[in-house]
Amino acid sequence: MSHDDDLELFQQMMGDVKPIHNDLVELNKKHQATESQLAKREAAMWLADDNPEHLSVDHAPMIKPEDIIEFKRDGVQDGVYKKLRLGKYPIQARLDLHRKTLKEARDEVVKFLKQCMSMDIRTVVIVHGRGERSNPPALMKSYVANWLTQIREVQCAHSAQRFHGGTGAVYVLLRKSNDQKIETRERHQKRMG
Repeated sequence: MSHDDDLELFQQMMGDVKPIHNDLVELNKKHQATESQLAKREAAMWLADDNPEHLSVDHAPMIKPEDIIEFKRDGVQDGVYKKLRLGKYPIQARLDLHRKTLKEARDEVVKFLKQCMSMDIRTVVIVHGRGERSNPPALMKSYVANWLTQIREVQCAHSAQRFHGGTGAVYVLLRKSNDQKIETRERHQKRMG
């Protein structure tokens, strides 16, 4: 067969084929937040609000002393959360809540996180204890876990690795400050260009 024969055979086989006019796929991926998610977002407080009493000392969903605290906001990358969970970020500050009342602990947590935000500290550990001897068990741990979900600057939290206190402590990753966001953007632009 010659080249001309191949071309003629190809054109015969493709005679009734019509060209595709639109080769783009339309993705309809719209995430709809549930009513409870929207309510939680609305109820979350900003540390700048200066009202720690927004965080309740009257009620929190109770967890057990050995339970793992897990919390991640929408938009936090899985890799970032995994790195926090595994204790791979350097701990920049630490708060110990042993021997504190719930009200003292709440005020300390808010004050501590505000101070960390003002100093551009992002990764902290809060030691709340396992609460095996408290009545009810894990009282402080339950309240700390609940408070962290209500503070908007908290991006994610996870019970610490054993070498940082295990289930008696929690890693907290705070939101980046505007200065840190600009610095990260500039660093990425330098890599790209």
